[in-house]
Amino acid sequence: MDKSTQIKAMASETRMLILRLLAEPQNHFGHQWSADPREFGVCMTLIAEALAVAQPTASRHLDILRQAGFITVRKHQKWSYCKRDETAIREHLAWLGRQLLV
Repeated sequence: MDKSTQIKAMASETRMLILRLLAEPQNHFGHQWSADPREFGVCMTLIAEALAVAQPTASRHLDILRQAGFITVRKHQKWSYCKRDETAIREHLAWLGRQLLV
């Protein structure tokens, strides 16, 4: 994964908030009726509502997180659902830690 894309993704407080919200989807999106937010992911519309931003703004932030590999996006019917990629996040944090020790 391109480290500059990952660093860009982490450089935004909004994107960090999205990752924090998605870390505990049951707590923040338990009202999602279309699919289990923990198993399937969270609908982009609900993420936009949680951020109090327009759908296109949320979509742009989510796309940057997807490009960085920190979330996966899966479509179901007319909706898109987002889920954290825990492995990618852990690998990035480990890489960052190694860089800071040099």
